[in-house]
Amino acid sequence: MNNLHVKTGDTVMIISGKDKGQTGKVLAVSPKEGKVIVEGRIVKAEGALYACKVMPVCPKCGKATRVAHSVKDGKNVRVCRKCGAAL
Repeated sequence: MNNLHVKTGDTVMIISGKDKGQTGKVLAVSPKEGKVIVEGRIVKAEGALYACKVMPVCPKCGKATRVAHSVKDGKNVRVCRKCGAAL
């Protein structure tokens, strides 16, 4: 099973395709197929996307970012590469 950089409940930005630049909330993740179900804000429909087509949005700086991993208080956490805030 693959480990994906997005989790259910994350806010993501679509980085390629006809909906590039739109943001939405992740409703479901299928690690076996590498697909993410996103509910868009502009288009009120759900649709499956490949995980490589989306990037998580940092809640602190509001920018799409890659995910870094660090250890805080003995736990592994996902952090923003731009500002270091926990995702």
